[in-house]
Amino acid sequence: MDLAVAGGADGAYALGKLTSVVLDALADGATARGGPMPGGGPAAVAERLRAACAPVLPERGTGAEEALRTVVRAVAEGAADPAHPWCAAHLHCPPLAVAAAADLAAAALNPSMDSWDQAPAAAVLEQDVTAALAALVYPGRAAADALVTSGGTESNLVALLLARERARAAGAATVRVVCGANAHHSVRRAAWLLDLPEPVTVAAPGGRLDPAAVDRALARTTGPALVVATAGTTDEGLVDPLPDLAAVAARHGAELHVDAAYGGPLLFSERLAPRLDGLTAATSVTFDLHKLGWQPVAAGVLAVADGAALAPLALRADYLNADDDGEAGLPDLLGRSIRTTRRPDVLKVAVTLRALGRDGLGALVEHCVHAAHALAALVDAHPRLRRRPGDIGISTVLFRPTAADAAAPADGDALVAEVRRRLLTEGRAVVGRAVAEDADGTRRLWLKATLLHPRAAGEDLAGLLDLVAATAARTSTTHPQEPEGPR
Repeated sequence: MDLAVAGGADGAYALGKLTSVVLDALADGATARGGPMPGGGPAAVAERLRAACAPVLPERGTGAEEALRTVVRAVAEGAADPAHPWCAAHLHCPPLAVAAAADLAAAALNPSMDSWDQAPAAAVLEQDVTAALAALVYPGRAAADALVTSGGTESNLVALLLARERARAAGAATVRVVCGANAHHSVRRAAWLLDLPEPVTVAAPGGRLDPAAVDRALARTTGPALVVATAGTTDEGLVDPLPDLAAVAARHGAELHVDAAYGGPLLFSERLAPRLDGLTAATSVTFDLHKLGWQPVAAGVLAVADGAALAPLALRADYLNADDDGEAGLPDLLGRSIRTTRRPDVLKVAVTLRALGRDGLGALVEHCVHAAHALAALVDAHPRLRRRPGDIGISTVLFRPTAADAAAPADGDALVAEVRRRLLTEGRAVVGRAVAEDADGTRRLWLKATLLHPRAAGEDLAGLLDLVAATAARTSTTHPQEPEGPR
């Protein structure tokens, strides 16, 4: 069993026996954890994990079943569990069971998506799935195409790379990126990695990119420019005014890239898709399915309005895509990514799309959006909590204890931070943090709930708020209390 391979008919039998061990270990670990987060803080988590798993490289192996039982259980016990409705800090979704099961198949088959002879069927599946997702982003655009990526960071990097190559092909030395203060950090990092000029960062009052500020920035910019807008900011889930930004970019002859890693799946819902009006004006769009798509990491997409824009990614490596193999009809996969070896992440996506359809996925997205509005209403009605004024993000709500408002500004922010850390240390809830403008324009620290659970609602949300309020009431920023005992 220890040396059995996962593929083939015999491998599937061996995998089935080991999978039952894994499932039991996952359940045992979750039961031992008892909540959304392991209690005790970093040192305690590390101590428990090492006590269970050391040595990680023994002189003699313990066998497949013991190793799986021990290590998987320990990691599950020490996991932050996005399947718990009070684990709501990040764009960290609970993967659907059907997607996780498909991911197991991908791991067992292990096709590598860098050449056809390693992934004959998976290559076709990826071609069809990316075509369907490109059509979702760019309806009616026959030339649209999409790539599978590891997520928003890679998608944004490739989008800027392609923009740079278009600028060079037009005779310019480079491209200038114009983005908002609300843009994801990966945009600036991509510019650094690609040796582009420092991005021009313009105002984003209230958390949204200001078209007038972009207009002024482009008026001062010479040469090719790429405006980067965001549809679903990380901190607040806000969508930039895409139609206005598209018009400003067009007026200056600039291109538009939209980072819709968070907001892109709104397109699955006919009711919510209008929130992304203006998206089709973008040259490229980042779109993640390991957020509001409930896929195991990683499941990113970069869609482009014209597949010809992907030509700069072409690369020749004789052992993967020799000229004569291409002439003989073998497909060339190497130009479909900046990576070489890459796993078949498309398999879980394809299974999920088939299982739920656009309607089913759209209903899950709508549930999360509705849950955010329900949470906002509960915050507004809560006597000890206050919501950040303004619009609700896609499925993100910012709020803080009213006790923080009663303190001096620095002390109030410190209270917010301490409440979050206490909840983490006690393993009771995982809420995020974000700095954002208040009604008076002052930037304050807020707690952040990002709702990606496809079923959490009602009592789950109310219970989380009551827990936050109670924790704030017993928290002192100057004399933090010790964590409570086991729950």
